[in-house]
Amino acid sequence: MRLSILLAATLIFSACGQNLTNSTEAETTAIVVQPNAATVDLAGILAAQPEKVKARYVYRHPEETLNFFGIKPGMTVVEALPGGGWYSKLLLPHLGSDGALIGANYPLAVWPLFGFFSEERIAQLATWTTDWPAGAQEWRGANAAPVSAFEFGKQPANLDGSADAVLFIRALHNLARFENQGGFLTTTIADSYKVLKPGGIVGVVQHHAPDSASDEWANGSRGYLKKSFVITQMQAAGFEFVASSDVNANSKDQPTAEDIVWRLPPSLRGAKDDAALTAKMLAIGESNRMTLKFRKPL
Repeated sequence: MRLSILLAATLIFSACGQNLTNSTEAETTAIVVQPNAATVDLAGILAAQPEKVKARYVYRHPEETLNFFGIKPGMTVVEALPGGGWYSKLLLPHLGSDGALIGANYPLAVWPLFGFFSEERIAQLATWTTDWPAGAQEWRGANAAPVSAFEFGKQPANLDGSADAVLFIRALHNLARFENQGGFLTTTIADSYKVLKPGGIVGVVQHHAPDSASDEWANGSRGYLKKSFVITQMQAAGFEFVASSDVNANSKDQPTAEDIVWRLPPSLRGAKDDAALTAKMLAIGESNRMTLKFRKPL
């Protein structure tokens, strides 16, 4: 009997300790997540991906990156410029049916500025907010997160204060590049602030320009941005800088004034018909990337 009482007391104490821990986390982040018990753990999701996807882990470190950002099952996550879904396909089962994945595309006015998109392709992008979620249904297995989408600059008011995290995975440089032609970067960051709950997180993985590079060279047109620039832009919008990580750093990437980030894999622009140059770029690997974490104040 005495043993039973001691065991019961121990369980109660443990439960209280757990509640106190959760309470402290909630006060720090204002995010309370209820994981779906059927959700597959992130390591299992990563292990189940095709070999072509897993081959990029050595450069993209998705497990370490998502853990650094604090992405957990049950969260509502906005993924900027999700494209073909490299990260989306990992997030959908990880967030689970209690969570949600929201794709967010560039403002439509950005696309003509690139100069190489056809009028037909730009017209197709006008319906991206319905087309992308429809296509993403093919990536959803059992217990995967529901999917929706919006366009930066046209964020629906009902999404304000709804998200736990916004992820910019190699997605900021073109917004910075065309900022002077439409305020696209500031608009996108402002929308990110609005969509987040108090305490919500912005996770940035971005091609990292050398500190020695000129501001003109590091304006985004070559794919690279300076760490100081990204932090300044986020803080100007009201975000707190939380931490940085070297998890996606690559010291082999030392771009010169003539280089663009797309010379490296997987693009290998300008190298595909040159075996020696291709081998040189493959030896460097994917770009040197900053990994930054910001928080919307409570």
